[in-house]
Amino acid sequence: MQQNIVIMALNLNKNLKLYYSISEVAKMFGVNESTLRYWEQEFSFLKPKTTGLSKARQYTEKDIEHVRLIYNMVKVRGFKISAAKKLINANRKGVDKKADVISSLINIRTELQAMKKQLDYLQ
Repeated sequence: MQQNIVIMALNLNKNLKLYYSISEVAKMFGVNESTLRYWEQEFSFLKPKTTGLSKARQYTEKDIEHVRLIYNMVKVRGFKISAAKKLINANRKGVDKKADVISSLINIRTELQAMKKQLDYLQ
């Protein structure tokens, strides 16, 4: 019973932030803000909320997942915008799954590299 309480209380994946600015999202992916604005024009499913007179963009977690998908297709896998749009429209679930797998593999590689550095330091 005590184990269940610990698991429920320890939710490290929960993100308390609801909205991210365009500059924060651009920094997450290492792209320019203009790139994100261009992707918004090209991919109809990427529509962050805009607020105020300045039309400041507010990206949700779902919007960030859309950016991750586009980033994976265009920057990681090297697809042209038109090919990425065609592939996403034809097989959205399959593309999402591949993007998730690649993202997981990149995270695993980063963790393994950090472990290797720690082991090298100990020797």
